[in-house]
Amino acid sequence: MIAHLRGKILLKEAPVVVLEAADVGYEVLLTVPTYSDLGELGADASLFIHTHVREDQFALFGFATRDEKRLFEKLIGVSGIGPKLAMTVLSGMPATQLVATLKSGDFARLTKIPGIGKKTAERMVLELRDKLAEFAAAPDTTAPQRLPLGEDVLSALINLGYQRAQAERAVDTAASAHPNESRFDILFRTALAELTR
Repeated sequence: MIAHLRGKILLKEAPVVVLEAADVGYEVLLTVPTYSDLGELGADASLFIHTHVREDQFALFGFATRDEKRLFEKLIGVSGIGPKLAMTVLSGMPATQLVATLKSGDFARLTKIPGIGKKTAERMVLELRDKLAEFAAAPDTTAPQRLPLGEDVLSALINLGYQRAQAERAVDTAASAHPNESRFDILFRTALAELTR
């Protein structure tokens, strides 16, 4: 059972990284936040690993923090949530926010994550709400309030294929840089520049 890897990044193609440790290259699937925070090719990286073994599959899932890995393992224990959907959930919302959302039973927020419908959201809350005492939740469980223009920019970025969590951060940064901006194109370009820098 592989629980942790430290090595050199040989390949980095979202959402996969190949990490060379002790002359062996390990292919690891990552969440969006972990992938974004990883160094460039040739850099050293350290990942907590969940080894997933089935009859037809042997896969490694990597996480920047031990809490993120433990939360992933809680998620795959929920009926109807497999490893890939659990990775999507952790990519769609920061781990501390997810914990707070589950504890507060915010179904509406959970269903904004791709692949999570109302029934799955209800199951997640029902099965996990009382099993998250060990995790620190984000102090503020409410999403920042955006003006309609900000919501339009967010929607446009998601339609372009950006993950919601990344797009939200970019829109909030752009809105902070231009607090009184009323033109869509300026806010959109600023958010896009934030995502591509």
